[in-house]
Amino acid sequence: MAEIVSFRKDADRMEEGGLLSRSLRDGVLRLVLNNPPTNVLSIALLEALMAALETAEADPDVRVVVIASTGTVFSAGHDLKELTAHRADEDQGAGFFEKAFRLCADLMLKIAHLPKPVIAEVDGLATAAGCQLVASCDLAICTDTSTFCTPGVNIGLFCSTPMVAVTRATHRKQAMEMLLTGETIDASTAKDFGLVNRIVPKQYLAQVVAKYAGVIASKSPLTLKIGKEAFYRQLELPVEAAYDHTARVMVENMLTEDAQEGIGAFLGKRKPEWKGE
Repeated sequence: MAEIVSFRKDADRMEEGGLLSRSLRDGVLRLVLNNPPTNVLSIALLEALMAALETAEADPDVRVVVIASTGTVFSAGHDLKELTAHRADEDQGAGFFEKAFRLCADLMLKIAHLPKPVIAEVDGLATAAGCQLVASCDLAICTDTSTFCTPGVNIGLFCSTPMVAVTRATHRKQAMEMLLTGETIDASTAKDFGLVNRIVPKQYLAQVVAKYAGVIASKSPLTLKIGKEAFYRQLELPVEAAYDHTARVMVENMLTEDAQEGIGAFLGKRKPEWKGE
């Protein structure tokens, strides 16, 4: 597992270089993929991302996570050269393939289970597991020149694991269109499909993402944790059970100190002071 970098509370923090750059400012942790030329999700990069998210989960200074990238490709997905090199293994690569796909799936689940919102900042092509990464994030904001695809069918390897995230982010028939044709869709189509939230000009991408992240980071961290967890849980339930579950969640939420403070601040027309309790 890649080294986990802990963040100190005394200042803005930044770690440059390597496969993944990290910076923390005003509660927003930026994780920048840096695996040129196409930011493929090699085992090393997947492990670095997983380690960074595990650190973010335990760090009370982190309120929101942004996943961005360097270069003109957000991510081209799994490292096919790395995978192919293991066909020479005694088991023809089966063990390594299982490791790579399981690690990638665990990363996507980590994003969903992280008690802090995760925003994808997309500039360029997001393909295969790179598209899966975008679909797995809670929000996605992209440039007007970004493109997306699940092209596995074109090379005889159906995008079965990317399909899990894509089918949960988009409409069923539109997900099937992407998966069966392998064709690239533009940013406007991705927004229509439900894959991204917003499209912005390239020069404003970081600014817009920072604004969204800042607004979210200003909320009660406990409330965000409760809400994100409930959101994904209720999606798995029939509608009646979903209402039962979320009603219980709201009762528990109302009993927290942050809910008491937030409601009191609203009624008193003042700014709340969150305690995370």
